Amino acid sequence: MGAIYIMWLRELKRYFRSKAQIVVSLGQPTLYLLALGFGFGPVFAKAGAGNYIQFMAPGVVGMTVLFSSIFSGMAMLWDRQFGFLKETLVAPVPRLHIILGRTLGGATVASLQGLLMLIVCLIAGFRPVHQHAVGTAAQHNWLALPVAGIFIAMIAIVFAALGSSVGSTIKDMQGFQVLMNFLVMPIFFLSGALYPLKGHSGVFSWITRADPLTYGIDGLRGVLIGNWQFSYGAQFNFALDLGLLAALAAIFLGSSAWLFSRIEV
Repeated sequence: MGAIYIMWLRELKRYFRSKAQIVVSLGQPTLYLLALGFGFGPVFAKAGAGNYIQFMAPGVVGMTVLFSSIFSGMAMLWDRQFGFLKETLVAPVPRLHIILGRTLGGATVASLQGLLMLIVCLIAGFRPVHQHAVGTAAQHNWLALPVAGIFIAMIAIVFAALGSSVGSTIKDMQGFQVLMNFLVMPIFFLSGALYPLKGHSGVFSWITRADPLTYGIDGLRGVLIGNWQFSYGAQFNFALDLGLLAALAAIFLGSSAWLFSRIEV
């Protein structure tokens, strides 16, 4: 457990020492929140769908966690380039402990970024509310924030493990960036972070249901504003979203550990 803790602590120290990274990583999600949230807010309201900031904020939080966690795999390429990865591989500790520490460290950093983005959303006017009937006043539900932290952590673990898997197989920075952009943007835009998935059918609906982030965004949105997605006659719920994220986390952690064990010194 000592090796896992050391690798986890290293990721956190690197994060807290880079103040610029903390601020810059919140820039793009904040731009989405302000530009799209307030820009399309009137259109969303005229369509009878309510406050767009309320709908979009959980998606922007999920976006922040996605980007921060999956790009944590890029740190492995830096370590490979500067020789630190070789030093850890020849250390007398199991490689499983090394990759677990790195992945959990990246997930912790991504979770912190997601919580910071949630604070930004609260400043912008977002409020967690109870699920309420149409025509009744919404009541704030601040107790939903700790529960939302569970989904933030699960999203972070799933995509930090995916980033570690990719980082274990790719050796050059350019290839990693191209592959990550090819993966990250479709994962984000097909998750329902920016628009409701209700009403879609056919191939598009199946693609969105195959997107891991869909269940993370749905869990956040359901917990924070009581808005659970509905697809093909089945409504998503807390147990479904959390269970699928847990299963995906186990699968991706296993694949990242196996791929990392095959890296040659």
